[in-house]
Amino acid sequence: MTRRGWMAGAAGAAAAAPAEVVRLGRTVRVAILGFDGHTGEITGSLPRLPDVEVVAVSDPDPKVTARGVKNPRLAKAKQYTDYRRMLEAEKLDLVAVCNPNGDRAAAILDCVGRKLNVIAEKPLAVEWKDLERVKTAVAGSGINLGMLMPMRYDPAYLALKKVVDSGEIGEVVQIAAQKSYKAGDRPAWMRSRKSYGGTIPWIGIHMVDLMRFTSGREFREVASFQANIAFPGIGEMENVTGSLFRLDNRGIGTLRMDYLRPETAATHGDDRLRLAGLKGVVEYQASTGVVLMTGTKKPETIKELPARGSVFVDYLLYAYKGATPTLSLADIYRTNEIVLGARDAADRGQVVRL
Repeated sequence: MTRRGWMAGAAGAAAAAPAEVVRLGRTVRVAILGFDGHTGEITGSLPRLPDVEVVAVSDPDPKVTARGVKNPRLAKAKQYTDYRRMLEAEKLDLVAVCNPNGDRAAAILDCVGRKLNVIAEKPLAVEWKDLERVKTAVAGSGINLGMLMPMRYDPAYLALKKVVDSGEIGEVVQIAAQKSYKAGDRPAWMRSRKSYGGTIPWIGIHMVDLMRFTSGREFREVASFQANIAFPGIGEMENVTGSLFRLDNRGIGTLRMDYLRPETAATHGDDRLRLAGLKGVVEYQASTGVVLMTGTKKPETIKELPARGSVFVDYLLYAYKGATPTLSLADIYRTNEIVLGARDAADRGQVVRL
């Protein structure tokens, strides 16, 4: 199974549980621009969003759009191979920009130029100049920008944040994070650095966001290494990376990532996050769950986790009902800046200030 297929299936499964219907007070006409990444976060949420209608989809490959509209929730969507024609022809309120990384900033700018709300795949851009262009355009447009970062809404990571916020482990001074994926069958755009942008921006942005979100700490400096070792089938994609961050309280954060997970593994990915504070430690991995230990209690697995959230629903409530988003625009920009800085550190062989 490709990563795209796995992510869509996982998101659909997560959204399958009964959830409260969300009313927006108006019809929101949505277009999906590309089918890379987390489009399942959108389609999987549609049953609880009676005011949301996906009216159009686009992808340069008509076979991709044809597969996409096999989803019954997209069956009535008009199909395009040129997203610019779609933006011109359709009356839209919101565009989900899920095209290849290297083309994303230009598509976001095209949408913002038409005063359309945007929820985009991550990262927003793979070059600094393009990220700055997006920030400038959004600031003067009045539109609402979101980013598809679903891991922030996962019960396990919400539980980590709850523990830290309670003060039970004290001030966090060390963070250790991991992302390990199967290499699988990668599309052509991911095998080129120009269109991919690097493994640190592509998957590291998820964990950088979680490291900041759960710990309450900020990142100040970073040193990184990255390489592709003996995996010619994935082209210029790095299959091993390591980043070392200095935190705002002089603590340390580490992020290790790889595309070395064996195909025989039961799951596509193995994500882990450990927060060590002055009074205790809380950590999560799928095999053990959320485990807490402090100076006053033995290790315990936290059974009662917060309810799963939805990045798409959270964004819609922010954009159309004025709610405070769980994922703020400031956090979106900051995580993009950190992963570009971490990639720069690896490219230059230097410590980079963030």
